[in-house]
Amino acid sequence: MSAVKKTLVVEQLKRGQMNELLAKGKRLDGRGLLEARELKVFSNVIEKAEGSARVMLGNTEVIAGVKVSLGTPFPDTPDKGLLVVSAEVLPLASPYAEPGPPDESTIELARVTDRGVRESGMIDVGKLVLREGKWVYAVFVDVSILNVDGNLFDAVSAATVAALLTTNVPKYEMKEGEEPKKTEEKIRLPIQTIPLAVTMARIGDYLVLDPTAEEEAVMDARITFVTDDRGNICAGQKGLSGSLSVDQITLAASTAKLKGEQVRAIVKQGAGYVQ
Repeated sequence: MSAVKKTLVVEQLKRGQMNELLAKGKRLDGRGLLEARELKVFSNVIEKAEGSARVMLGNTEVIAGVKVSLGTPFPDTPDKGLLVVSAEVLPLASPYAEPGPPDESTIELARVTDRGVRESGMIDVGKLVLREGKWVYAVFVDVSILNVDGNLFDAVSAATVAALLTTNVPKYEMKEGEEPKKTEEKIRLPIQTIPLAVTMARIGDYLVLDPTAEEEAVMDARITFVTDDRGNICAGQKGLSGSLSVDQITLAASTAKLKGEQVRAIVKQGAGYVQ
């Protein structure tokens, strides 16, 4: 499903009004150009999951659950555990949602989130190995979009990371020649850093942080950067056919680093995470 649907009516009625406001440093909802909506993070919201979180970014709402099981490593990475992020937009989340398999935009959403977690090295997947080449922890993050009102990239990123921060997995006892034996003891995932996405949209000549669905309907381009708590840019994704200047990309990158720190503090607090 397409999270936001462009229509001629929206473009004709809203684009002019938005451009007039943006020229004054304002937006339809009263925010400044580089001002994000309120972010709320709630942890451990799914009782049967190993970890979970619910995120509200303005009116956009997302829930993520983590399931951990034993798995077999990929043949080319026998010394690494498994990590998979998937996403779906529930039919009631948007007027444009349709039942069925994820469409291209939802697949992109999951892949960008997965890439941010993976490329940042958030989880030390080498420590998810129980027996090299045979048994590893397999970590699956399932994200459901409950309500769409713009900027799913940042909301899904925050929900995924918060859910992983709350995750506790069973400890297995390993004996030579035997299969792993599950114990009652729980251990945390081997967290190394906390990556989070920050997205900006270009509307005409202006970049805006954390676009709403109305703004996404008329945006010319979108750019998402994932930063970690070491100040690194770990991943990026540019969307739509519109171009971005070097200055706009530089602004987006610096904003991602600055705002990423603010979002990180909220996510850590909401997840109850203490290093």
